[in-house]
Amino acid sequence: MEWPALTERFLLYLAAECGLSVNYRESVRRSLERFTAWCRGRDLAPQHITEPLLAEYRRLLHEEGLAFSSCRIAMVHLRRFFRYLSSRNVVEQNPAELVKGGTVRPHIPETLCAEAVAAMLNATDPEDLPYGARDRAILEMLYGSGLRVSELVNLRADSVSWEEKFLRITGKGNKTRYVPLGGMAAKALQNYMQKARYLLANEQHRVPQLFLSNRGERLTRERIRQIIRKRAAAAGLHERVYPHIMRHSFATHLLENGADLRVIQDMLGHADLATTQIYTHVEAKRLVGLHRSFHPRGRKPNDA
Repeated sequence: MEWPALTERFLLYLAAECGLSVNYRESVRRSLERFTAWCRGRDLAPQHITEPLLAEYRRLLHEEGLAFSSCRIAMVHLRRFFRYLSSRNVVEQNPAELVKGGTVRPHIPETLCAEAVAAMLNATDPEDLPYGARDRAILEMLYGSGLRVSELVNLRADSVSWEEKFLRITGKGNKTRYVPLGGMAAKALQNYMQKARYLLANEQHRVPQLFLSNRGERLTRERIRQIIRKRAAAAGLHERVYPHIMRHSFATHLLENGADLRVIQDMLGHADLATTQIYTHVEAKRLVGLHRSFHPRGRKPNDA
């Protein structure tokens, strides 16, 4: 049985046999849609899922910026789902039982330095058509506008205001925000749209999203992740590079250069300023490092 059918049967079970609310079932549906899309992208059937694979998926959720509490909820949903599959003999045992969701704790985001970002951008040739132009635009948009990868893959041409240089983004909770489109990002996006997108488009199956795969379909989040990893390797970066690190770097570099925290909050689409304040910890950590490196009294005695 395929993933969509199993998901629907499980949701029906939650409603009919467990009597769980519509809101809870919708939360479970979102968790399973995200997980099963990841599985389909890797050609994984339910029988293929193991504890290490689920641990890898949990790490991916963290890397994409999902809060620890949300990761924990997602893993609770998966444990219940696989317990159901095991009871129906779809899988032999529940691989999710031993995978913990993580405790709720402050998480200081990883970032790239400006030089590392520049190296990755410069190593992606916008005149290499169509993929260099597409990938350069993707990198410029993630870093230049601080988009979530889900926002990037859903971006459409009518979301771009060329005259006023901003993007209209529909983010979490279906909330709309307006994000500046920087000069370099605008140049890269225009280059991609004029020279490369039509080379990727499928005339028989047109999609409205801007960023397309080699089959003319909307790029998936997993494919964006692969693209970024490939471009980072080509630039010789040894850091772990993934889509959300570009968003973290966008916010951190704005803060380092004097941007107001509330302005950054608006651009990121954070509902609560406390979420944005995590970047002040990144800046504080950087300043401590600078003090230790350059101030004559900044080093510990055993550092000398």
